[in-house]
Amino acid sequence: MRQILREMDNIGVGSMGLVALTSAFMGAIITIQSAYNLVNPLVPLYAVGIVARDSIILEFSPTIIMLVLAGKVGSSIASEIGTMRVTEQIDALEIMGINSSGYLVLPKIVAAIIITPAVVLLSMGIGIAGGWIAGDLSGIVPSNDYLRGLQDQFIPFNITFAMIKTIVFAFIITSVPAYHGFYTSGGALEVGQSSTKGVVFSSVLILIFDYVLTQLILG
Repeated sequence: MRQILREMDNIGVGSMGLVALTSAFMGAIITIQSAYNLVNPLVPLYAVGIVARDSIILEFSPTIIMLVLAGKVGSSIASEIGTMRVTEQIDALEIMGINSSGYLVLPKIVAAIIITPAVVLLSMGIGIAGGWIAGDLSGIVPSNDYLRGLQDQFIPFNITFAMIKTIVFAFIITSVPAYHGFYTSGGALEVGQSSTKGVVFSSVLILIFDYVLTQLILG
């Protein structure tokens, strides 16, 4: 439990600054681009709020933020475990009768599955707020229209769908880099290669499972 709490702090709390910054600008960009593309006078201005809300909830927060975390968290996990492997610390744990994978890998996976939904929910809130502020300050979308769009035709299941994706992606960004780090052999060069492989494979799997889950649940 102590390891899980430590990993929750590293994965969730330690990533909040990057997540908040990315989400705020992401929401602002989505709002401005949506307003730029919806120039048809037949399309009401509050549609910008609908597009921003659904884009952030369904795709950008669960997928883009988890891709960002795959780079930050995945490289850290692969490097940490890979360094322990090449310096024979994992061998020492096994000699002492400790289940090395259960001690090193499992807490990271459990911590990510627990904490990342909260991180993504916060990202959604910051992204929507960032879009609201950007639209209001730029004068493109008045606050009343944006807030009306946020409330119009809202489907609560979208949040559930985003959480399902987040949990699957959380498992990917911890288990895949941990696998590459755990089976590292050689020295410092190989540790770097394992870190790169962990991030690349995690990112590719996130995109693949994003399509698969969207097809299965929404298709």
